[in-house]
Amino acid sequence: MIGSFTFESLPCRIVFGSGTIGAAKAEVERLGGKRAMVLTTPELVSQGTALGASLGELYGGIFSSAEMHTPVDVTLKALAAMESIKADLVISVGGGSATGLAKALALRTGVSQLCIPTTYAGSEMTPILGETRDGLKTVVRNLSVLPKTVIYDVDLTMSLPVTLSATSGMNAIAHAVEALYARDRNPVITFMAEDGIRAMAHALPGIKANPDSKEARTAALYGAWLCGACLGNVGMALHHKLCHTLGGTFDLPHAETHTIIIPHALAYNAPAVPEAMMRLARALKTDDPVLGLYGLARQLDAKMALRDLGMPEAGIDKAADLSVSTPYWNPRAIDRDSVRDLIARAWLGAVPSRR
Repeated sequence: MIGSFTFESLPCRIVFGSGTIGAAKAEVERLGGKRAMVLTTPELVSQGTALGASLGELYGGIFSSAEMHTPVDVTLKALAAMESIKADLVISVGGGSATGLAKALALRTGVSQLCIPTTYAGSEMTPILGETRDGLKTVVRNLSVLPKTVIYDVDLTMSLPVTLSATSGMNAIAHAVEALYARDRNPVITFMAEDGIRAMAHALPGIKANPDSKEARTAALYGAWLCGACLGNVGMALHHKLCHTLGGTFDLPHAETHTIIIPHALAYNAPAVPEAMMRLARALKTDDPVLGLYGLARQLDAKMALRDLGMPEAGIDKAADLSVSTPYWNPRAIDRDSVRDLIARAWLGAVPSRR
């Protein structure tokens, strides 16, 4: 039975397909841009430069120093570059680092964003910005940071390494998992979350088996869109709190941290979310979604332990304290000792525990 709910569709235009990057210039014009600045990480500067050339007279320049976790000092440098070329629109090309930087600029200036993701993280579909300053990550939810247009081009993901495909895909799955038991969930988001998880869980092993499979890459990008849209429409819970704390405090890689934490966070919440567990079992085609997620990460040869990402063992208690000091809403009450045990098991790479 469907009860009362509230659903507000986010104002974001999606262009999905193969070769859709060719629509970039038309999308800049549609948004009223006259001088666009392209944002990338150092690794994607050639792709960013090529995109800029395709814009012709609408191209103002490139800033290629985007970093993971959106450090505020990098944002200030990009802001200066944006002002120097008088950019009135920014185009992010890449994963969460470039997307996050574009959002940080939009928050400060109101500049319009065109986002062209090359991974499966899904952050381009959210009005959420996580910024890092002095080792602490803060999260802002504001419609002003939502991209105006997102161009999903399957062709841009064909060369994404299998390891990065796996972790960014698991990151996307984590968004949808929490959406299934979010406090403000609704039937629309629940449907999208389940279908996004199903698509991604099917696509990722296919990419591992055949990285050149366009069918698998298309399914993964479709799943990324759905999972990201879920995160953009509902609130976050323990999993995201832990990942924001761990990433910002210990400078851990974003997608890899999500990959490790999600089965442990789900195990913690499992007793309180029976309907979500039922839907996850169906999407993952397993009787045990906790072990299903843990097993999927192992099948994809992802790192399974926080210590393998560089987190010191001495940081377990600090992470537990920070995570419970200002907790996000969660379907199960937050208990410091239980959260510490969760982090410790994730640090070791142990099988998740439902205690």
